[in-house]
Amino acid sequence: MKKVFILFSGLFLSGSVAFSQQDSMRLVDLQEVQVLSTRATDVTPIAYSNLRKEEIKKQNFGQDIPFLLSLTPSVVATSDAGMGVGYTGIRVRGTDASRINVTANGIPINDAESQSVFWVNMPDFASSLEDLQIQRGVGTSTNGAGAFGASLNMKTENLSFSPYAELNGSYGSFNTSKLMAKVGSGLLHNHWAVDARISGINSDGFIDRASTNLFSYFLQGGFFGEKTVVKLLTFGGKERTYHAWDGVPKDSLKTNRTYNPCGYMGNDAEGNPLYYEGQTDNYNQTHYQLLVSHTFTPSLNLDGALYCTKGKGYYEEYKRSGSLAEYGLTPFVYQGVAVDKSDLVRQKWLDNTLGGGVFSLNYNKEKLSLIWGGGANKYAGNHFGKILWIKDYTGDASFSPGQEYYRGTGDKIDVDTYLKANYTLFDALHIYADLQYRFIDYKINGQNDVWDWINNEMQQLDIHKQFNFFNPKAGLSYKINDFNRAYASFAVGHREPSRNNYTDAELNVKPTYEEMFDYEAGYTFANKTFSAGVNLYYMDYNNQLVLTGKVNEIGEALTTNIADSYRAGIELVAGVKILSWLKWNGNMTLSKNEIKNYSEFVDLYDENWEWKSQVENKLGTTPISFSPNVIANSIFSFDYRRWNAALQSNYVGKQYIDNTGSDERSLDPYFLNNIRLGYTFNPKFLKEIGVSLLLNNVLNEQYESNAWVYSYYQQPDANSSKKDRYEELGYFPQAGFNVMVNVSIKL
Repeated sequence: MKKVFILFSGLFLSGSVAFSQQDSMRLVDLQEVQVLSTRATDVTPIAYSNLRKEEIKKQNFGQDIPFLLSLTPSVVATSDAGMGVGYTGIRVRGTDASRINVTANGIPINDAESQSVFWVNMPDFASSLEDLQIQRGVGTSTNGAGAFGASLNMKTENLSFSPYAELNGSYGSFNTSKLMAKVGSGLLHNHWAVDARISGINSDGFIDRASTNLFSYFLQGGFFGEKTVVKLLTFGGKERTYHAWDGVPKDSLKTNRTYNPCGYMGNDAEGNPLYYEGQTDNYNQTHYQLLVSHTFTPSLNLDGALYCTKGKGYYEEYKRSGSLAEYGLTPFVYQGVAVDKSDLVRQKWLDNTLGGGVFSLNYNKEKLSLIWGGGANKYAGNHFGKILWIKDYTGDASFSPGQEYYRGTGDKIDVDTYLKANYTLFDALHIYADLQYRFIDYKINGQNDVWDWINNEMQQLDIHKQFNFFNPKAGLSYKINDFNRAYASFAVGHREPSRNNYTDAELNVKPTYEEMFDYEAGYTFANKTFSAGVNLYYMDYNNQLVLTGKVNEIGEALTTNIADSYRAGIELVAGVKILSWLKWNGNMTLSKNEIKNYSEFVDLYDENWEWKSQVENKLGTTPISFSPNVIANSIFSFDYRRWNAALQSNYVGKQYIDNTGSDERSLDPYFLNNIRLGYTFNPKFLKEIGVSLLLNNVLNEQYESNAWVYSYYQQPDANSSKKDRYEELGYFPQAGFNVMVNVSIKL
């Protein structure tokens, strides 16, 4: 990394030229218009939060973006490894990542099939962000996956018009480290600029063996004309993480909170557990974006982009006592005994490409703002699996190392267009309308990764679905005076099922699309020393896909459609400037999230543990899983001369692991407190040296932020109606008190 940094520095810092402040502002403005079409403004009648570059920088010690957002309203973040690096997740108003639309520069980031964003594939992306906006609810029309609870709009850094170089490093608990180098050429010949970043993040993880080894880069170059900006960006990530997907069993929470069952191979001769070293996830993802913005007149501009995202990788795992038949293999003979089950090592691969384009034509003059935009993309994904090794294999089975045992495809076309208008009446009343049409064509073909015992073959997939969604939105925003504003809106959202909703559905169950009606109303007050706001929401669902309590083999929760459910709540925000150097900001969400007429379906096994049927338990109205009724945050921030500090507090109420409302299957509330300290030096030989200290969970709270459960019955006697209930649970404990130190050097 050091050699690359020196090379970039020498190249970029050698050719800059001077230009005026007016030129700088003009070029900044040209860069800013590239995300306006999907952003909310202070007259948009929805709930949203902005996180700016300086705020991101203060928080960025190497943790993923979900943890940088964890203090914004209605957000809950979680981490498999327990400390915010590696596999991390986010929920907003209780909705999971597959329902949160994520874009970068207006370009879709969500995986087309799972509809989630895997932040492990974008390590340290926060170091290349100018700002981000999180919209709660349906939000404004955007590109890509349906916004079915929230949308996250990220804007990458503006090209710098002054040359710079920066080194940044963090180190802390669990051997966690981040090294980052950034350089920029400044404006060359009044028209060109180039920026670059490389980062490496490593950690042993709080959970046993939950190690991460991450690399990422960001490179952009731009041309600035009188009325045109052209940018070419590429960024990518490479990750290798040890599995921590299974969670910690319930009986280990008090005795061994860091226990990781993944990769267990059995015990050695002395009774010590053995773990497979190759139990890892390995994936590369690369993004390419070509952005063009042209200003026709002061009131009319056009933005467009072409993009391509390429991903390829696999996860490898040791499977104990795997049935050979489930891999299309015949039994073999070992020491005179027929073997039909054996330990084996397998890999599951994904090789995919997403390509497309987006555009927006923006008109803004006097009282009318009008945006016509949209996009189209095509996704092609190959899913296949390989068997690498079989224990005690003697050569007489239908197996050769590395052979495939399934191969399937996923192909998806996603097209959308939207028209947004905002009209001002009487200089105070803003009328907002937003109409979006979205078309999806989705095909799944080939083999699934599970064995079909009925037809004695790998499950065959032949799914072809098309969806036509119309998502209207409308609202009013009223500026009462310079300090007070009120708003109200109504929006409709739709979401198609994901690949897992189809492939992992119960037999004879065909998932359908979800529909949501989102009602929002709010009020804000702001002056120089105090601000406050309240937002009321009611999200009414038809056919919401909710958790069944089951998980697949990599810990992904399985879902089913529920006819009638809702989320309702109130979001409160406030801030006060106590002194010129001391501020407080806080927010709280109080909510009720329920399923009406819920029926739980539980597998029933006989006395020999052979599956018999499913038992239906009609439970009536129940709470929706992972939807806490209370989320609250408090931030005291201190900025005085070269010092900065913050006390951050986060409270998350009880979360149910399934939809039964059982306290036996729930996560306890938790209350976290973090302290951040920073000091900036300005030596003569350098531009700046910043030193920061992050003390996480200073009260050493012992808590779990996520979990899964599989419940089932056994009928111990075929002649009896008695059923014994059993549960398999996996919890994801988060780290207790831990420390990170960061040093930033600007040349």
